[in-house]
Amino acid sequence: MSATACISEAAAPRRQRAEGRIAVRVEALGGVSRVVRVAESGSSRLRLPRSAYGLDGVLLNIAGGIACGDRMEVAADVGAGAGIALPTPGAERIYRSDGLSAEIVTRLTAGPGARLAWVPQETILFDRARLVRRLDAEIAADARLTVYEGVSFGRQARGETVSEGLLEDRWRVKRDGKLVFAETLRLDGPVHEMLGRKTVAAGMTSLATVLHVTPSAEAHVDAVRQALAAHDVEAGVTAWNGMLVARILSASAERLRDAARAALPILLGRPLPRVWTC
Repeated sequence: MSATACISEAAAPRRQRAEGRIAVRVEALGGVSRVVRVAESGSSRLRLPRSAYGLDGVLLNIAGGIACGDRMEVAADVGAGAGIALPTPGAERIYRSDGLSAEIVTRLTAGPGARLAWVPQETILFDRARLVRRLDAEIAADARLTVYEGVSFGRQARGETVSEGLLEDRWRVKRDGKLVFAETLRLDGPVHEMLGRKTVAAGMTSLATVLHVTPSAEAHVDAVRQALAAHDVEAGVTAWNGMLVARILSASAERLRDAARAALPILLGRPLPRVWTC
């Protein structure tokens, strides 16, 4: 092992780490989606700004970023006929690790006819950052779930390179009790070298996945393809069995964000939450 490689988690020094948790329950009351229960702890906060397009719950991390060993968790439960969009006010930063991995856990539940959009802005990984993410969703057969996760390896405007690190991203989605989508992305070790391979990212350093699960998902394929084609990104869109998946690669976090701003409103049926345009 090289002298600059991350030390093992067992040998890492013990430090006080940040933990944050948000749990929110949304119900349709009188035809309007309302938060009926919310719990916050640690460095996590939920804010509910006014919106002309439905209920938005803005997720905040007051710790100012995520360091090695930190753990963040969000649980969102949307009742029948209700809807909420859950964005972040900006990019989340994952800082360099001395061995421990940061962990982010997301649990999403949507009842019959519910609409749930998990649309945080991109995550920025610094050199030698270590991040393990888990997303688990359970939705009713006629619910609508939209998930967006963007990742940028380093800050391109500052010429940063992520030479080493870990990103492990695991998604599991169940519809009507059946597993319909499962994937795990794992980049561990020489990240910059791996991203340079043509079969991985062909040198691109920003990437995103969009998952849209709803009975009418296939109807949006052409519109999403056209929206992404208008931007300077590499993208592919496919749909099957009431699911749409889009993959986006870019050399620039800004271009990735612009492409997402064009495509996501098509799937949401409304503009993105205002924090995406601030």
